[in-house]
Amino acid sequence: MATNHSQPAGAGFPEDPEDLLPEDSVLSLDEYLAMHATVGHRTRYEILYRLVHGDDMSPKELEDAIEVDDSTLHYHLNKLVDVGLVEKRQQTERGADGLYTYYRATVFGGVTLTSGVDELIRGEAEFEAMYDSSVEE
Repeated sequence: MATNHSQPAGAGFPEDPEDLLPEDSVLSLDEYLAMHATVGHRTRYEILYRLVHGDDMSPKELEDAIEVDDSTLHYHLNKLVDVGLVEKRQQTERGADGLYTYYRATVFGGVTLTSGVDELIRGEAEFEAMYDSSVEE
């Protein structure tokens, strides 16, 4: 039997979640959901974590940091780039032949990580304290 957990009228939540978006939203609800689904994979989370909490990184630096092979790394980087959490940048270095590629988190990547998964992880201690029966009040 399904239970209706909807908020009562006037609780500040629209009936249709699509209505949460501003009229001039740059992204659709499906695009926001795709971002969250993409960061839900451990390797992609680790890539995004390093880019948000660190600095721009080259593919080689990322490979070494998270200990994945080149093809696996590029597969996951492409997923992150496709949904707009990470951007790929290329520049020519002075005195070098060819292009140097590096990746950095986008604004959406930073917000998705820090206000999403990271916030849930940080909140664990608070949740534990709320439900810890060994703590006297």
